[in-house]
Amino acid sequence: MKRYFAIYIRFYFIVSCLLLIANFTNAQWYDPEKVNKKAGDIYAQAYQNGVDEKYVEAVNNIKKAIAIDPKFVDAYLTLAGIYANQKKYDSSVITFEKALELDSVYSHTYLLPYSISLAGTGQFSKALVAINKFLTIPVLNERSIKAGQYRKSVYEFAIDYEKKHSAKDYVFAPKNLGDSINSQYSEYYPSLTIDGSKMIFTRRVQDDEDFFETDLTNKKWINASPLHGKVNTTFNEGAQNISQDGEWIVFAGCNYPNGNGSCDIYISYKTNSGWSEAENLGQGVNTEYWESAPSISPDKRDIYFSSSRPDGYGGKDIWVTHRLSNGRWSEAENLGNTINTNGDEGCSFIYADNQTLFFNSNGHPGYGQSDLFLSKKINDSTWSTPQNLGYPVNTIDEEGSLIVAADGKTAYYASDGVDSRGGLDLYSFQLRKDIQPPKTLWVRGKVFDANTKQGLPSTIELTDIHTRNVISKVLTNEVGDYLATLPVGKDYAFNVNRKGYLFYSENYNIDINSIDTVYTADIPLQPLEAGAAVVLKNIFFDSKQTALKPESIIELNKVIQLMNDNPKLTILITGHTDNVGKPADNLLLSNNRAAAVVNYLLASRQISRARLQSKGLGATKPIADNRTETGRSLNRRTELFVISN
Repeated sequence: MKRYFAIYIRFYFIVSCLLLIANFTNAQWYDPEKVNKKAGDIYAQAYQNGVDEKYVEAVNNIKKAIAIDPKFVDAYLTLAGIYANQKKYDSSVITFEKALELDSVYSHTYLLPYSISLAGTGQFSKALVAINKFLTIPVLNERSIKAGQYRKSVYEFAIDYEKKHSAKDYVFAPKNLGDSINSQYSEYYPSLTIDGSKMIFTRRVQDDEDFFETDLTNKKWINASPLHGKVNTTFNEGAQNISQDGEWIVFAGCNYPNGNGSCDIYISYKTNSGWSEAENLGQGVNTEYWESAPSISPDKRDIYFSSSRPDGYGGKDIWVTHRLSNGRWSEAENLGNTINTNGDEGCSFIYADNQTLFFNSNGHPGYGQSDLFLSKKINDSTWSTPQNLGYPVNTIDEEGSLIVAADGKTAYYASDGVDSRGGLDLYSFQLRKDIQPPKTLWVRGKVFDANTKQGLPSTIELTDIHTRNVISKVLTNEVGDYLATLPVGKDYAFNVNRKGYLFYSENYNIDINSIDTVYTADIPLQPLEAGAAVVLKNIFFDSKQTALKPESIIELNKVIQLMNDNPKLTILITGHTDNVGKPADNLLLSNNRAAAVVNYLLASRQISRARLQSKGLGATKPIADNRTETGRSLNRRTELFVISN
């Protein structure tokens, strides 16, 4: 603030020659030399207040000077500048306009800061008019022209964005999360579990950053307390992200004794005795430079983070590291120049759908400083062109981190709003509909041995049936517990795999209007031995047809993989129907469908005919009641039966 006040004083009294329009002096009535002496003395005291960083006194003294001399134009201009620095843009605009009303010629040179304050209130069309007038000033230095042209491009971007993303019914109404979370200190970097029941955030007390947690009980956040365990230290912990299942925390640790640079990425695990001592992710991730703002993917296989290492596209880029089969983390990969620019990118947040990445950037077109963007994952190495989240989520000021709850609607961020308890507080608000990611449900449960009932560490794959893209690949914990996210609006093949066991098959059709359902699926895996069987729930045929639908390919390839991993395995594919129609027709249909599966496996040229058999059983082996459509749909199935291994 001290620097800002001094800049404005110099701007008005010392450096005005850089912008002054000499040709307008004949129409100008205001003369700084003729200001009321008493008002001038109080104004000088206001200047000293600013130098001493006593800004409340500075404002009060300027107001006193104006009360004595209501036509004190310089006092209005200075006061407008102070309001702008305090982000009181409404007050700044009113005060600038008073100065312009008193003497538009003298105040004409300040159309640039006036336009910025207009933009701060969202009046971009009016700001564009002001900056265009500013740029008509005949004697502007190169720096002022460049600043004006830059602001003009920003206002034009904002006006164009509003035309393309009109949302007249949208109301931006951030809500302070209250005294249970926010304090006289600064709170920032919120992070949620998938069910929204736990929030982790950073609180800064003097120069120390630590993690705090709060739980949602009866729709209210309870009083926050420091994280239990060893993750908080005397060093600075910040920019954290909790995994969707609440079991891991990744964060930036700065100036740690075992760090590679100023800030590194660390991980802590939830244990029975609290959060574990943090582990450095290693030299594949951390460098001698700055690494921060990590976000862990819903399947806990990827960690996105920002780094200032020199082999990127700009000052700071977003990178990703992948979890290897041995539990270590891979060499970091740059997300590429679709996401990263020659500016700074950071504060990444990978949403619960594992497809939508939110981040901030000052390199993509926006509103003036760092804006918030989203990008969609197209495949493992490609991202969509980032989309600016628009005003008023983005403003002319610096935007930091933002997270979105699994409902796809509710966003959380830190702000020093007018109702702040002190410094930065945590707020929530509703995203505009066109920038909402898909609502994401989830399935959780336990994978276990069908015979012994013991939990089994296993791999769970969720695949979009239509695009065949793997949405997530979840590793259960050591006792078989898992959580997998299910973005709405898609059909999924859900497969569970473990060496030495028959894979498990399920299908989830998550309609876009699905109610908020928590799916629970405890999954028994059958040892790969004679007699084991599994229903292939992702083998599809059209009604009364025997041609495999393309959506079946994911499951068919799983069978091929199973056969290749177990070269002695011999299987029987059986086809089943409901009891609608003639038994002979059903038997023929089931025979042909089972044969179609075997023929696909043979066509892969990876499996010998001797290892494959097929048989149709028609409606003779129902597993559900044929009197209901639900039962009949379960009876229409394809099964894999192990003959020998």
